[in-house]
Amino acid sequence: SERMWSCITDFFTYETTKSVVVKSWTIGIINRVVQLLIITYFIGWVFLTEKAYQIRDTAIESSVMTKVKGFGIYNNKVMDVADYVTPTQGASVFCIITKLITTENQVQGYCPDSEKRKFLCTDDRNCTKHINKPASYGIATGRCVPFNAMIKTCEIKGWCPAEIDTINTPMMETENFTIFIKNSIRFPTFNYTKGNFLPNITKKYISECNFDMVNNTYCPIFRVGDVVRYAQQNFTNLAEHGGVIGIKIGWMCDLDKSDDHCNPSYSFTRLDAMSQNNTVSPGYNFRFAKYFKMENGTDYRTLVKAYAIRFDVLVNGNAGKFNMIPTLINMVAAFTSVGVGTVLCDIILLNFLKGAEQYKAKKFEELPWNVLCLLYYQKKQSPDSLKTVFLITITGSAELLGKLYL
Repeated sequence: SERMWSCITDFFTYETTKSVVVKSWTIGIINRVVQLLIITYFIGWVFLTEKAYQIRDTAIESSVMTKVKGFGIYNNKVMDVADYVTPTQGASVFCIITKLITTENQVQGYCPDSEKRKFLCTDDRNCTKHINKPASYGIATGRCVPFNAMIKTCEIKGWCPAEIDTINTPMMETENFTIFIKNSIRFPTFNYTKGNFLPNITKKYISECNFDMVNNTYCPIFRVGDVVRYAQQNFTNLAEHGGVIGIKIGWMCDLDKSDDHCNPSYSFTRLDAMSQNNTVSPGYNFRFAKYFKMENGTDYRTLVKAYAIRFDVLVNGNAGKFNMIPTLINMVAAFTSVGVGTVLCDIILLNFLKGAEQYKAKKFEELPWNVLCLLYYQKKQSPDSLKTVFLITITGSAELLGKLYL
């Protein structure tokens, strides 16, 4: 019970470190410089730049609606939005078709494959290895049939005649088409909502403005040619082969400031940059078909291979607002970090400066055994403890010293 009580009293004690004053210009300057750097870091970077006194909401909720306007001429036909925009729902991802390869009046049947490099033949023996395997535009039958008066290719079963990938020039009017973007965002942590239509935007302004990086940074209407240029791309090459352009809308909001300071910022980039240097499959294209029915009930279709510029509208952002908890946590971290200067100065004093031994003697004092024993005797006040103290003092026995506290 005595030992347990001793443990309890030892637990409820307070220990404090010993302070040694060192009057040294070198150590004093190092100590203050380190403290100044730490304080500058926390004030300048942690609190002012990173705004560590705020809680942040990065789970931005967003909706995007788009609309394209403009008329173009392709193969002597006037093209409107219904002809060159897909899909038609006005979503955040849409394509503007710049070039079309059209194969009309296709019906189910048998015909020569139009891929000459792989399926060129002279007789059926060249085609039997392809029987019932996918060819370029259908299922191979294994027969060699005339493609034209000069050459033969392997026959396919599928939609005929097979597509012929002819070279066409892109619709250059696409450069002057405009993209209208309507974006609404919400930060759920703060229940804060806003849109890219700022209060000073009017119907007249929207009907006349086009976005630019200098004078109309908040105009929601973007000229296609400007978007491509801001993404550092060549419009002619992009329209020829197709590609993917990202329109990024960033919302970085400090909700400690007025609502006028939470505004969108727009940036543009080529998202498929790797494909433009790829000779195997450069650019971006896809196929779709328009289906019809003859009077006798036979289905036929018009196949379209489309080269397009795909636009992806990407929304990101975060919002911050003052909160006491992160403020207190970072203030405690700042005050604690100031102590790093003391650790650095101790390392220098103990290892690198003259008088290190004297500093060690002052900082780390050790009581001799006889003093420890006398302290123990004063605590116990018994004849047996006095005898033990005397023996330790005379012999300097560490073994006996250890027994004192058992």
